[in-house]
Amino acid sequence: MSRSPSQRPTPLSDATTARHLGDLARSHATWSVYLETRPQGRAVGGRLFFRSADAIRETAWIFLEWHERDILNRFNEFSPTELWNLMDSLA
Repeated sequence: MSRSPSQRPTPLSDATTARHLGDLARSHATWSVYLETRPQGRAVGGRLFFRSADAIRETAWIFLEWHERDILNRFNEFSPTELWNLMDSLA
């Protein structure tokens, strides 16, 4: 997954606190990947958003950890192929 610091992605209207984590690119398709986190009791929940020029796909709240950094660590365990598969499953 690549990150381009010179390109500032537009925030998501449905998740204004979501953080841009990078981009997935394959052939002519490019998707920006965002992570939204929020407190859920004493833990923190997280979900992913995938945004292209034409569409937005989002997961359910698939992460639940004690701290936001733990969610980021779990996200970083995903390979680009796994992120593509997850995004494709949301179609």
